Amino acid sequence: MTESINANPDEPHDQNFAERLNWLRAGVLGANDGIVSVAATVVGVAGVTNQSAPIFTAGMAAVIGGAISMALGEYVSVSSQRDSQRALVEKERQELAEDPEAELAELAGIYQAKGLSEETALQVATELTERDALAAHLQAELNIDEEEVVNPWHAAYASAAAFVVGAILPMLAIMLPPDHLRIPVTFIAVLLALALTGTLGAYIGGSSKRVAALRLVIGGTLALAATFFIGSLLGSSGII
Repeated sequence: MTESINANPDEPHDQNFAERLNWLRAGVLGANDGIVSVAATVVGVAGVTNQSAPIFTAGMAAVIGGAISMALGEYVSVSSQRDSQRALVEKERQELAEDPEAELAELAGIYQAKGLSEETALQVATELTERDALAAHLQAELNIDEEEVVNPWHAAYASAAAFVVGAILPMLAIMLPPDHLRIPVTFIAVLLALALTGTLGAYIGGSSKRVAALRLVIGGTLALAATFFIGSLLGSSGII
């Protein structure tokens, strides 16, 4: 019987596994944002001038502004999620204190709806309630854990860091090569990076790697081409 519990040791049974995958997926998406947005900015400026100072200044502004924007957006989003989770936890705690018998019947009903017999469902609900009533209800009704309420500061730091990591590549690709190679090198480096991160994101999510990579490459190509065209157009028109 012991062997049957761990019959598939290679499968991820850790209760935090899904959460870690979500963080990793968010990191990949943040890096993609850094790659595309900063690359589009520096390529657009490079369409106007080949001087290093303006390109570097615009790129750094995009890095700093983008990282702050990502961090702020993630902080606000996760803060709202955290407040909602805390409110649900307190509501469940109050219901357990006011009417524990009704809550026990509700929990048993949940397990019965999942396919257990009435007797077994009541036994499971009773044993889980005796062990930790609040945790049992939060898991069964809301699929949350009181100890795993999300931290908005962690999310903000992770999002900003992922953006900066992604932004490093286009900055190096546009600044290191000779003037006449800046645009093609940046295009190639960025599209390869997007293909790689698209493949990684698909691997994490279990979806098609080819489709994900192609989607990002096409989107990145359009973004770079559009900003370079606009920069070249403004530069040749004398507006800038």
